[in-house]
Amino acid sequence: MEPTQSREKREMEEEEEEEEDNDEEAKAKKTTTMTPWEQHSAVISIPRFDYNAPSSLLRRSHSGFLITCTIKREKSATKEAMSLLEKCYGTFAARESNNLEVADAKLTPKRRKVCPEELDKEGANGAECGHSTDQNGNEDGKLSEDVSSQTEEDSSANESQALSLVKLTGSGLLLFTFPHEDSADTVQIVSDIIDSLGSTDSSSPHWCHRIFPIQATCSLNEPDLRTVVQKLVLKFLKDRPSRLALPIKFAVGYNRRGLEETERKNSKDKSDGSDLLPLLDRHKCFEVVAAAVKDAISDSVVDLKNPEISVLVELLPLSAVPSRSLVAAVSVLPQKLVTTKPRLCVKALVPQAKSKNK
Repeated sequence: MEPTQSREKREMEEEEEEEEDNDEEAKAKKTTTMTPWEQHSAVISIPRFDYNAPSSLLRRSHSGFLITCTIKREKSATKEAMSLLEKCYGTFAARESNNLEVADAKLTPKRRKVCPEELDKEGANGAECGHSTDQNGNEDGKLSEDVSSQTEEDSSANESQALSLVKLTGSGLLLFTFPHEDSADTVQIVSDIIDSLGSTDSSSPHWCHRIFPIQATCSLNEPDLRTVVQKLVLKFLKDRPSRLALPIKFAVGYNRRGLEETERKNSKDKSDGSDLLPLLDRHKCFEVVAAAVKDAISDSVVDLKNPEISVLVELLPLSAVPSRSLVAAVSVLPQKLVTTKPRLCVKALVPQAKSKNK
C-alpha cells in the first residue's frame, strides 16, 4: 500500500507542476499580446479620480498641484508625478499604508470563537498574572478601544495630508489637491523637486513638464480673488527671512488652459469666455490682482522682466461643475521658481535645451 500511495502522490505533484507551467505560459502569451499601457497598468497602481473634489473646491479653499504634461500621456504623467511627489513628500505612500492599517484594524476584532473551557483557562491565566481579560482576550477590555481610537486618529491625520486626483476637462493637465489650503507647503515641495532634478544622480521626467504649486483656490469673482491675493502676499512677506528693497517689484500671470474645451462641451455657452464672467477677461483679472497687491503693499510697482514677487492665477477646468461656477488657483511665488521669458510662468522641470535634444 505504501508504494502505491507514494506513486499517487508523485503523480499528483507532477500534474500540479504541469498546471503551473501552463498558467505561466498563458500569462507570458497574454503579456506579449497586451498593449504597452496595459502592461504598464498591470504593474503599477494609479489613484482613482476623487469625484467629490470638484464640489469641495466650490465650497472651500484647497492647496495642491496643477501639472502640465504631454497630451494623451496623462496616465504615464500621473505615475511620474506620483513618483516625484513621493520623493519629496511621501503623500501617496502614507495614504496607502494608512489604508492597510485601517484594513488590519477592521480584521482585528474578528477573532475565532472560543470554547467555554478555553475561556476558563484564559481567565485563570489572567488571574494568575494579576490582569482581567474579556472574551476577545483583551486586557481589561480596553485594548480594542485603544486600537480603534488610535487608528481613527492616524486615519484622520493621514487623510488631512493625502492628495486627491481631480478629473479635468482639459487635455495635458493633471490636478492633485489637498483637503485644505494649509495642508502642506506646496511651494517648498515644488522647490525641492526642482532642486533634486538639478542633481546629477536624478533622472529628468519624460511626461511632466511643469508643476504649479497651488497655495489656495477661490471662486473666480472679484471679492474672493482680491481677498486670497492679499492674504497670500502678506504671508509671503511674513515668511521672508529678510525684508525686500522698496519699492517691491511684482508681476501677474493668468492662464485659462482648458477653458475652450469646457465651452465646447457646454453647447448653451457662447464661444467668447468673457460673456460668462468678467474676470475671464485677462485685462480685468490683471487689474483686480494688481489692486490687491497694492492694497497689501502700498510701495510696489509692476516689473515684468525682473519681479521679486510673482502672483500667478490659473483657471481650473474642473469636470462636472456648473459652467458659471469657475474656480481659480492662486500662488505667490519667489523669483527663483518663475521664468519671465517668453511669458511669466513656473520654471520647467526639464530645461528647454535638454528637452529639444531629446
